[in-house]
Amino acid sequence: MTTAANRPIRIGFQLQPQHADYDTIRRAASEAEDLGVDMVFNWDHFYPLSGEPDGKHFECWTMLGAWAESTSRVEIGALVTCNSYRNPELVADMARTVDHISGGRLILGMGAGWFQKDYDEYGYEFGTAGGRLNDLAEAMPRIEQRLSKLNPPPTRDIPVLIGGGGEKKTLRIVAKHADIWHSFGDPEVVARKVRILDQHCADVGRDPAEIERSIGVGGDPEDIGPTMLELGVTMFTVGAGGPDFDLSRLRSWIAWRDKMNG
Repeated sequence: MTTAANRPIRIGFQLQPQHADYDTIRRAASEAEDLGVDMVFNWDHFYPLSGEPDGKHFECWTMLGAWAESTSRVEIGALVTCNSYRNPELVADMARTVDHISGGRLILGMGAGWFQKDYDEYGYEFGTAGGRLNDLAEAMPRIEQRLSKLNPPPTRDIPVLIGGGGEKKTLRIVAKHADIWHSFGDPEVVARKVRILDQHCADVGRDPAEIERSIGVGGDPEDIGPTMLELGVTMFTVGAGGPDFDLSRLRSWIAWRDKMNG
């Protein structure tokens, strides 16, 4: 059985597709792969989240299709796909297609959505946080069902990552559907979320050891990593945005991974 004690440490890179030309984005993804990162993620937004609000930006899933061809080893995915922007059956078909293009390297990252400008500008109903989480809970079984019907089927059981830390709804969705749980926070926050996730797993009859625990990181691995490992976190994702993508922090996390994994 896979547990936190025997999972290898993995390092992800969230390449935030804002304020940059696509050539620069493609080069950064390739450089991260050459450095030895385990996963390269983008995000599912239509506008930058920092800097100039109407700055350069590119769409998520068409980019993943391109990365499926321009990379060869890393797993790829969205951190995370906004459930509100696409029909769940379509998401399943898109995921299956990118899975095949990439030779079985897709991680299907899903979340409920939160950035109101995206919704307003593109004509989606923003609603409430609770309503968006209810929609995600409804979408996950539909995605799973569509994946089981597609011809050809995916090349593998596509790993599902669900992002968020909501204690009543999000973590219950994680317990029922996710292979990877991604969140943020200091050790005290993460420890609380882990306890609540474990209880949701017990409630739905799921072994919590089946779920890989992932966090976004911004500091030094020697300061953050050991404490998070004690909490069962084994996946650490470093983010960087344009116009130039600084990979120096990513390099330090990759070096720490290699030292810790032996």
